Amino acid sequence: MSQITPPVALLALDASPRTKPSNYPEPFASRMAGREKRQLGDLFGLSNFGVNLTRLASGGGSALRHAHTKQDEFIYVLEGHPTLITDEGETSLAPGLCAGFKAGTGNAHQLVNRTDKDVLYLEIGDRTAGDSATYPDDDLRAVLGGDGKWLFLHKDGTPY
Repeated sequence: MSQITPPVALLALDASPRTKPSNYPEPFASRMAGREKRQLGDLFGLSNFGVNLTRLASGGGSALRHAHTKQDEFIYVLEGHPTLITDEGETSLAPGLCAGFKAGTGNAHQLVNRTDKDVLYLEIGDRTAGDSATYPDDDLRAVLGGDGKWLFLHKDGTPY
């Protein structure tokens, strides 16, 4: 079995977009239309944290509004003017602005693009084992399995 050698460097926009637009089950996956992720960290073999270059078309969203129990997240806006939605309300962002989301606070967050131009941003998150996520606006919760894959459940614990 041959092992793929990671690149020394690459132009981020030349990285192929993720083939599966969303890990969410339906009816949530289709709500991620307009989101395109390039998994940059994976291309370099990073395993402790992930780095995505994400583009949101007009009307697109970064994710369902969510909060992690163990995973810290950070975003940095490169292009466009997304709206950050948190428990505190809505905040307009612009290129050069960044935001961080500490694990375990319960403060749910999401970016949405309400403009007619694309938004481009970097998202960085760790991959702490035993993480889970809550989705206050939807009948959904997620648990990170030992295999590194998300298991999606209804809030009552029944699987999708």
